[in-house]
Amino acid sequence: MKNPQETAIVVGATGAMGQVIARRLAARGLRTICVARSADSLTSLTTESPNLVACVADIGADTAIDAIGAAIDGPVRMLVHGPGVATAGGVATAPTAAVVDAVNIKCGGLMRLVRAADSRLQRGSRIVAIGGHYGFEPTAYAATAGVANAALANLVRQYSWAYGAKGVTAHLVAPGPADTERLRRVASARGERDGISADAVLDEMRAESAIGAFTTVEQIAWAIEMLLAPEADALAGGTLFMDAGRRRGLP
Repeated sequence: MKNPQETAIVVGATGAMGQVIARRLAARGLRTICVARSADSLTSLTTESPNLVACVADIGADTAIDAIGAAIDGPVRMLVHGPGVATAGGVATAPTAAVVDAVNIKCGGLMRLVRAADSRLQRGSRIVAIGGHYGFEPTAYAATAGVANAALANLVRQYSWAYGAKGVTAHLVAPGPADTERLRRVASARGERDGISADAVLDEMRAESAIGAFTTVEQIAWAIEMLLAPEADALAGGTLFMDAGRRRGLP
């Protein structure tokens, strides 16, 4: 009897980052379940390859557990949790509801994803969450990303201990600002606030990097694929900082 094809699940698969990750895992030969709320956007992605499978679900609600679980038909090699959250401004002005919603999507969403796949995880499976720079380097202007990603780092460590004895490892990937349309919208908003152009804001943000660069979505997808290697067991519970040299703190 033929062994069932191994599965990857990507939450946030229709975003700029998620699409690249999903395509890369599908090209690796994994049956890649692409999770998003929009059926139309999923259709345009999943017609590209027979290894890309659509799953319409709202990761912010518990209904996602059954929806994702029903789409799984084999062993799960990797979970990738990478939904975006709203940009709601700084801690002094961001609506509290937006911060709570961000934590629900990032942390509650990861919990729902893991519960959906729990019975299909096996030794060598990876639980991967995509956090971000502001979870470790707080600022006054990124309340939702800062709070939600800091909480996500704690949750990943909890999963590392909860699943480690089963040979399942948990990982956090923490990119710096990624070169996407979303970043350009953030730059426009900050430029309007400060009375400067969006390009000037982007130049300031590049200057915060030791190499004067943003992280690319291709680099993030490369790191996630790298975690499939058996040697990545040694990274259990750890954070891969992909911030192009932005962090100044130790460790």
